[in-house]
Amino acid sequence: MKDTIYTISARGKKLNQPVKEYFKTFFPNIPLNKIDSIFGFVEKSSLYGGRPFFRPQISEKDYQFLQNHNIGIRIPLTNHYVSEKEYKRNKPLLDKYHKKGNSLIVTNDTLARWIKIDYPKYKIEASILKEIDSTEKIYEALKLYDTVVLPMNVNNNIKLLEAIEQKERITLFGNAGCALTCPNRICYDYISKRNKILGNTNLIIRSMYYYYSFFIRRKWCMHKIKPRKLHGIKDFDIDKLYNMGFKRFKMLREHSGRKTGY
Repeated sequence: MKDTIYTISARGKKLNQPVKEYFKTFFPNIPLNKIDSIFGFVEKSSLYGGRPFFRPQISEKDYQFLQNHNIGIRIPLTNHYVSEKEYKRNKPLLDKYHKKGNSLIVTNDTLARWIKIDYPKYKIEASILKEIDSTEKIYEALKLYDTVVLPMNVNNNIKLLEAIEQKERITLFGNAGCALTCPNRICYDYISKRNKILGNTNLIIRSMYYYYSFFIRRKWCMHKIKPRKLHGIKDFDIDKLYNMGFKRFKMLREHSGRKTGY
């Protein structure tokens, strides 16, 4: 699998933890030259989605290390909602990382179109939050996006995987967490709305608000509403997926003290 590439999740990474150390600790079996990119928060932005933004995960020193080793960053601008005014407010962030090899993960099609016009060096990937789970949806998404992340559960749909024509433009999960079996991923939209409000505020305000929204109200996650048995990260058979023609894989990490459902 010489041409296999991986994109690594920075979720749970502390800002002061060097990215080189992070790779060795949580992804020791993936050679550095196989890592295409790492995705995570860089600076404050109201366009983040999918997961709550508390603080950056990728530091300036991390970014320099990544650039020196030809590893790109993938910024998750996956908020469902965006206005033109807000897009313009986020241009300093987009300007800073606009370089070949870097990419953006996007959910909102309008945002993707604006970025493609103004920032052609970025690769733009359709987020898992778009729930692209059919050949028709994949075909339509590839008209706009450079690559597409498919939902975790699609890995179990062999018939669909075999029917995909442009497999080189598809990113599959190499492992999976709670989204694999979640009956209704209500967290995606809920978190987008909260990050919209708090993306540019200070850490204290974000922490207080998120504590209330996520730990007190507990209405943001289907597991909180309808609990199910949770386990650890599930690994997929990457060799099997590779032999089907897929070469791009997204990797998550286990979080100490927390479990994810499958």
